[in-house]
Amino acid sequence: MIQTYRELLLGAAAASAALLGYMAASAKHATIRRHDAVVSGSGDGEGPALFFISDIHRRRVTDSLIRGAGGPFDAVIIGGDLAEGGVPAGRIRDNVKKLAGLGPVYYVWGNNDREAGEEVIRDSILAAGGKILDNESVRLAGKGQRWMLVGTDDTSSYNVDIAKAFDGIRADDAVIFVSHSPTVFDMLGDGYDPAVRIAGHTHGGQIRLGRFGMLEKGSFQSDNGKVKLVSNGYGTSLLPLRLGAPAEVHVIRLRAEKERN
Repeated sequence: MIQTYRELLLGAAAASAALLGYMAASAKHATIRRHDAVVSGSGDGEGPALFFISDIHRRRVTDSLIRGAGGPFDAVIIGGDLAEGGVPAGRIRDNVKKLAGLGPVYYVWGNNDREAGEEVIRDSILAAGGKILDNESVRLAGKGQRWMLVGTDDTSSYNVDIAKAFDGIRADDAVIFVSHSPTVFDMLGDGYDPAVRIAGHTHGGQIRLGRFGMLEKGSFQSDNGKVKLVSNGYGTSLLPLRLGAPAEVHVIRLRAEKERN
């Protein structure tokens, strides 16, 4: 009986160690997810090619990730939580510099970024020729349609200003709206209806048991000319472990089409 009990304990310990090893390895990997989507527009034509990464936190952007992504892209969007408290400034700068090799960088604040120092974040983005979308918009490349990228500050700053972010947006624009947290989508109300909505923040729950997790698993949805992406993100918080919510980045290629009667 004692021998059997010991064997069960050893087996459970080995299984736990194997699971932890798998979760740690999963946190160090990242899947490049590729999406093609058609959005409703005022004209027909190819839209911008986007690379989206969020929730880097303490991770390093690897050379293999950059090579695998391809490019160049019309916009490299960093969807917040580029860093967190304790991340060295040099790592932040290196990560942004690598991402800038894929195309022009656009960044929105996450809830952890200012822990690393607002000046460090701003300097890192600007040194790479990037643009911080502080409740504002920029025009992107595209044919037959005016494509606008709109970004807001994070809710943790109490500085989300939807009206300011959409200032100058025309009714016939194809709008790509980016915020760190998908909760900002609910703040759009009925007055703003972007063609594309993109966010991160949730980590997909990070550790899931089957379909159960602390937060909803990331997803990409394209339906009736509208697109919604909530990413699992690239890094981790609290524990460098993942289960059932793999790390991911995204390549998104858009096209606009007029509605035909």
